[in-house]
Amino acid sequence: MSFQQLAAESASDNRPLIITLFAVFVLATLGITVWAGRQTKDANDFYAGGRQFSGFQNGLAISGDYMSAASFLGIAGAIALSGYDGFLYSIGFLVAWLVALLLVAEPLRNSGRYTMGDVLAYRMRQRPVRTAAGVSTIVVSIFYLLAQMAGAGVLVSLLLGITSEAGKILIVVLVGVVMMLYVTIGGMKGTTWVQMVKAVLLIAGTLLITFLVLLKFNFNISDLLGEAAKNSGIGESFLEPGLKYGLNATTKLDFISLGIALVLGTAGLPHILIRFYTVPTAQAARKSVNWAIGIIGVFYLMTIALGFGAAALLDRDAIIASNKSGNTAAPLLAEEIGGGPDSTGGAILLAVISAVAFATILAVVAGLTLASSSSFAHDLYANVIRKGKATQKEEISAARWATVGIGTVAVVLGVFARDLNVAGLVALAFAVAASANLPTILYSLFWKRFTTQGALWSIYGGLISSVFLVLFSPVVSGKETSMFPDVDFHWFPLENPGLISIPLGFLLGWLGTLVSKEQPDKDKYAELEVRSLTGHGAH
Repeated sequence: MSFQQLAAESASDNRPLIITLFAVFVLATLGITVWAGRQTKDANDFYAGGRQFSGFQNGLAISGDYMSAASFLGIAGAIALSGYDGFLYSIGFLVAWLVALLLVAEPLRNSGRYTMGDVLAYRMRQRPVRTAAGVSTIVVSIFYLLAQMAGAGVLVSLLLGITSEAGKILIVVLVGVVMMLYVTIGGMKGTTWVQMVKAVLLIAGTLLITFLVLLKFNFNISDLLGEAAKNSGIGESFLEPGLKYGLNATTKLDFISLGIALVLGTAGLPHILIRFYTVPTAQAARKSVNWAIGIIGVFYLMTIALGFGAAALLDRDAIIASNKSGNTAAPLLAEEIGGGPDSTGGAILLAVISAVAFATILAVVAGLTLASSSSFAHDLYANVIRKGKATQKEEISAARWATVGIGTVAVVLGVFARDLNVAGLVALAFAVAASANLPTILYSLFWKRFTTQGALWSIYGGLISSVFLVLFSPVVSGKETSMFPDVDFHWFPLENPGLISIPLGFLLGWLGTLVSKEQPDKDKYAELEVRSLTGHGAH
């Protein structure tokens, strides 16, 4: 009997426990959402949670928003299968926060109101810039949502022993429905509280697994790494760079591309950017990023125990049999150190850790959907379609309908992405964010000459180039782990487009400004500069 079948059988024996844990979490978080929804009275509450959260609370919520299924499931799987090269995701995700802290967090909080489009539209032509910002936000959010949907599908399938494709598709649909409920009912207040609860649960669950893995090796990390290398069937090279990204020139370029995307992507992610608006002051925004760095840093250190623990204690073929990209390595590890697939302890730990992972997915998809629906309602509907004449009630209603639309698109695409590694999918979202959003934000905040045409060239150029290259990359076709493994129409060799599309986004913003005949409003820039650096006049 295979490891996957044993896991499914164990889950079947303890299905009442598993379903109870899932039900308790979903009902508890929906309860929080309903409670917060009753306190949501206007657009400020829906978009920014009334700006009532402290630096620590927002730092915890940012951590909950950032430590996604990619972190918990994808990185553990990447390390378990690729060793040292898999750990590069952890390093990249963490280092990225320095860019967000030093360049974006405080100026953005001071300059905007609800969305990224607010910052760009401050000194440029409103309608074209808000349209571009809205489109970019929705595309980046959908890429990120794909990863969460893929994670939800493999996780619940493993737990409930679902092997049919129809069953897996149904799971993705159910996650989408719950996600829509979170956002439409609770807005930013509900989403923030859910993310805070989820962050505490995830850290606690990861600490427990880390402790049990280290206990197994008498807290000797050297023994853990040695056993992981031995059990991998690859030997010492499992612990050295190059197993995945050192095979040839193409994989080395892919490594550089991935690194650039991870480090620069965070500062352009819409669902992270809007979190800076939920605090009352710029100082609180800075403090929340400091807290987030601390919490996230501890978590990513523990991914070493998750990934290498899975490599040391599980059979490599069993991990791949459960999920081609290794997304189930962390829950299978929990089951193994709890006593194995045929034990009650293993089933309990599997259920607890999987419930935590499911909590992670629900909280992150709520944040992503809120970011994209807010941008649609505030940037596209209120300021472009209604030209600033929409009432707050109409704007919130548009956001709720946008949630349903975006959620539906994410569900449909998530069905096709369920066999892809979730960490790799998130890296694509980072690449798109760094290509389209980051150049425009930095130019807008720090370059006096920057014009509307430069912003449009940068956003659309970065967005189109990154999405176009992804479509014709091995992520979509040509490999066993591709979205469409049975066809091959890829010609772009890299799995991450960041190496090409990010410099292109910056170049197009610069070039579009140079050839533009528009004269930038220097007074508006001076006003934005004072506001972004001092907070004077901020909402």
